[in-house]
Amino acid sequence: MPRLGSNRYGKAEVRVLRVSRGSERDALRDWNVSSSLSGDLAAVHLSGDNGHVLPTDTQKNTVYAFAQRLGDVEPEAFALALGEHFVGSQPPITRARIAVEQYGWRPGPAGHSFVRDGGEVRTTTVVHDETLGTTVVSGIDDLVLLNTTNSEFWGFVKDELTTLPETRDRILATQVSVRWRFRSTAVDWAAAHDAAREALLAAFADTYSYSLQQTLYAMGTRILGAVGDICEVRLTLPNKHHFLVDLAPFDLVNDNEVYLAADRPYGLIEGTVLADDADEAPLAWS
Repeated sequence: MPRLGSNRYGKAEVRVLRVSRGSERDALRDWNVSSSLSGDLAAVHLSGDNGHVLPTDTQKNTVYAFAQRLGDVEPEAFALALGEHFVGSQPPITRARIAVEQYGWRPGPAGHSFVRDGGEVRTTTVVHDETLGTTVVSGIDDLVLLNTTNSEFWGFVKDELTTLPETRDRILATQVSVRWRFRSTAVDWAAAHDAAREALLAAFADTYSYSLQQTLYAMGTRILGAVGDICEVRLTLPNKHHFLVDLAPFDLVNDNEVYLAADRPYGLIEGTVLADDADEAPLAWS
């Protein structure tokens, strides 16, 4: 006899722009918010009984209402408030997962003017469970980094199908996706984000790299050292390959100056760096 397994439902990608009016300069919070609820929801699956279902449209409206009520807050604070609200106000709901993507804007020449700040996205996911507690995982997507030198790749395994030459000087580039797990919910979210980002950038720039894996570990280690409130860092680093173009057919010398920027296929490096005292927290990544 079939039986119902784990399940959840919610409203995905609610776009909300919150403008905080100032006497000299306005402030923006540009978010993409997704909510997902789970709990006592067997009846709706097995018989179509909606008695325990908070409509996804209501979840959308709640995002807009909380944006107004809470004002100019960090995305972690917003997600925490939403998660606590859904679990606290709906008895059948025992867990809420709130994910927020924040898009950056730079101030323009006037107080009401802004310029979209590249492709980098700040992320936050809060899981609020009435039994297991609350976890906060934040991070960054689409942060593109490149070093023009100080990277090598040699000494790797070679078999009959290996054609890649060893190199003692190469471009190292990647599009960072990083998540860091916080120890608690009592954190200065803005300061933690800024410090973690700066530590990541510094590690990428300062590390003389013999492999992207080595750079990944340096990034995670630097973040843990810079932000004591963080206990776990997970990184996904696609290797954005740049190949030196052969200009010899044109009687030109290419002294590590002209490269082909290839978008695929690409190496994909993933890894986790844990603080010595970090506990296991699968809830954080669910």
